[in-house]
This record gives sequence, structure tokens and C-alpha cells, in this order.
Amino acid sequence: MSFTSLGLSAPILKAVANKGYETPSPIQAQAIPAVLEGKDVMAAAQTGTGKTAGFTLPLLELLSKGERARAKQVRALVLTPTRELAAQIAESVTTYGKYLPLRSAVVFGGVGIGPQISQINRGVDILVATPGRLLDLYNQRAVSFSQLEVLVLDEADRMLDMGFIHDIKKILAVLPAKRQNLMFSATFSDEIRTLAKGLVNNPVEISVTPRNTTANTVEQLICPVDKTQKSAALVQLIKQHDWQQVLVFSRTKHGANRLAKSLDAKGITAAAIHGNKSQGARTKALANFKSGEVRVLVATDIAARGLDIDQLPQVVNFDLPNVPEDYVHRIGRTGRAGAAGKAISLVSSEESKLLADIERLIGKTLPRTEVAGFESTHKLPETDLTPKRHGQNRGPRNAKPNASRPARNSGGHNRNDDKPQGNRDGQSKRRSGSADKPSTESQSHNKSPYQGKSEHRDGNAPSRRRTRRPSAAQPAK
Repeated sequence: MSFTSLGLSAPILKAVANKGYETPSPIQAQAIPAVLEGKDVMAAAQTGTGKTAGFTLPLLELLSKGERARAKQVRALVLTPTRELAAQIAESVTTYGKYLPLRSAVVFGGVGIGPQISQINRGVDILVATPGRLLDLYNQRAVSFSQLEVLVLDEADRMLDMGFIHDIKKILAVLPAKRQNLMFSATFSDEIRTLAKGLVNNPVEISVTPRNTTANTVEQLICPVDKTQKSAALVQLIKQHDWQQVLVFSRTKHGANRLAKSLDAKGITAAAIHGNKSQGARTKALANFKSGEVRVLVATDIAARGLDIDQLPQVVNFDLPNVPEDYVHRIGRTGRAGAAGKAISLVSSEESKLLADIERLIGKTLPRTEVAGFESTHKLPETDLTPKRHGQNRGPRNAKPNASRPARNSGGHNRNDDKPQGNRDGQSKRRSGSADKPSTESQSHNKSPYQGKSEHRDGNAPSRRRTRRPSAAQPAK
């Protein structure tokens, strides 16, 4: 199969040929026809398989045939979780649409909003945006969606995760109900898939590889190392193997900063990239890493989304991720487009449960290799990959209900008794004199599980909302 058989016009095919591509990847071969038919799409594919072109190419084809965008209007909206990914997608739109009379723009936080407003004032056919900055523009009445035809959620697992759901819902509420919806991601958890299906209509589901699997081109190793020895072990690995370009993942922003400074002190040029860095600093760090001026780029998960580095040979997990699906996404930075890559994880005994979750997710036990001179004092246990039977680890089968069990307290009262002791709700009602008012505590059970977290306005990471203190007339929780 070639790109010419997918229904793309000559200007787009010319741009694709200029990039040296002749044969579409599996995700492109399935997604492009579905999008051109106007269907909603949910597509899952490993990082590095060409999923960005999987929606960019048909999107350009569809928009090339319609009415041009009027002032402040957007015909296609692409939402992404990070600035780097937004910039990468915008670059793809420009590259593949260079022979088409379409206008595109990219907007994200961390830079001035004035030039972005000026671009949108003329009308844009394709707008790539992070949610926070897009809401800022909408609230300033700088953008309108009455002409919107297509909505794309890229990295949908992150976009619909807890930290982004509030802004996503706000954006969906102002979009036309009649539109085409496309969702592309490297991973889809069961929870995210359920949530996503509420946003798309009879979608075509595409999965070119088994869910949550890692590329065969990536060699994966686990190096058991004590937590306090990780930094020194990483220095030895870099020097011993003469790594000239390695992407290192840190779980926290502060940890990324500390590690970059530590590596610099050892004579290894390093830079950190995360949500607290300005856009200028992040762009400079990435450019220096690609050029070879910086040997090590230390990144957090959210900042690494969208990093597209050709022929990246090594990825190191300095810390294991809390979410096992993120491991798949991390190591997908190497071994792209069929090239070989290596992913090494420095794992301490405190991370054994995180490792077990990852190995169960990918369905295999990863080989362990000691770092000479940094052998771990605690051996990592082997993960049991045997599927658990239904109901396993849920206690005795014939256990009595909690209500029938006597509580172990000095008063001998049952824990579920409606006695004053322990019933804080009842006590607070009597103290405040508002016994007939519904309890705030009982109302809290109806809160959304996503309540309490929102995205920073720069579109990079979730932040915690402050909880409002109860007033004097309101019973405390």
C-alpha cells in the first residue's frame, strides 16, 4: 500500500514525498480512510508509529475542500497536554500543508498572548492548543468556534486524565454539538476508554498493536540499585558506555533539577525540562540536546510528551512512574520508526511494587542486571504474572458483614451503632443547632472523583485546588 491509494490530494502527496515517505504506517493506513469518511475515531498506537500524521494528513485533506475560516473562527481544533507536543503537531501541519492555502496557528502558555490573538483574528483553519491557554483566549473573546468542524484530542489518555478533565469539559461545552471527533493516544486504560466513549459517537476503534505493549525494537533492562546510589550509578553507566545522548526520566520537577545539577558537577552536560521551566528555557534545553551540546536531558513525564528526537539511542528511568502506562510511553521515546533502542530502569527496593505493576501491564518479567560497584542490598522480588482469579485477595468467602461484627472498643458498642460517640455528624448538628440541614459530609459522597484538580494555565500539569473552609453556620467535615 502507498499513500497514493489513501485518497489524499496531489499537494499533500507532494509534501509527504518531500519528507521521503512512501508507505504509510499501520496506524496511518487504517486511520486516514476512516477520518476522510467523516467518522469519529479512537486510535491507539505506540509512540513513534506515525500517529500524528495519522490525523494531520486527512485533516488537511478535509479542510482543503471547505470554506476558509472567517475572522476569529477555527475550523479544526487540536488539543494537546504540553507545549512541546503542541509545537510538534503545528510543525507537522505546516510541513504537510505547505502546498495548501490553509492557515494554522499554535497557542500555549509560557509566552505572550498578544501575537497569538493577532494570528487568530485573521481566522485559522487548524488551531493547535493546550487547554489552559485556549480557555484564556476564549474568555477574552479572542476565538470563536461556530465554524468548527473537527475536534482532535491527541495524547487522549492524559487529556482526559484527572488533571485535565475540568478544562476539557469547559471547552466541550462551548463547541458545536455537530462535529467530527478524533482521539489518538499511545495508551488507553479501561477507565479512560470508558470516559472517552462518552465524547465520541459510534467511533471507529483502531489498535495496530496489543494494548499497553512495548516495541520489540527496544531492549529493556532493570538495574537494581539502592535509592541513595542511583545518581552515582547513572554517572558510571554514562561514562562506561560513553553515552552521548540519553533521555532520563525523573518523577518530580525538583528531582529533575537536582539530578541535572549533579550530572553537571560530574562533568556530564545536562539540562532539566519540566512544567516550571519557561518556554524559552525548555526550547533551548531541547535544542541543545538535539544538537549534542547537552548529553543528558532530564525530564518529567508531562514535559516529555511530544518530544520527538530522531534516533534517540538510550532512555533511563531514574525513577519509575506511579502510573504503569507511563512506562510504555517513556520507553517509546527510543526505538522509533524501526530503529533499535535501549531502556534502562534504575530500581530501588522501595519501587518493587511499581515495577510489579509495570511487568503485569506489559505481560512479561524484565531482565535484571547489576551495575558493577552499585549492587543493591535488597534483591528485587520476581513478579508473579499469573492472572488472579475473580474475588482473590478479597478476604474470606463467608466473612460476616461488618454490621454484625462487634467493635473492639472499651465501651463495647458496635461501630455502626447510632450512638453519640464517634458520630461527628450528629455532634456537630447539636452544637450548631442545624440538625435538620443536610450534612456536608453526606453530600461529599456525591462529588465527582475528578473534583479538586485542574490544569495550570500553561497547559502542562495538574494542580490542586484549595478546599473552601466551612462557614460558621455550616457543620465541619
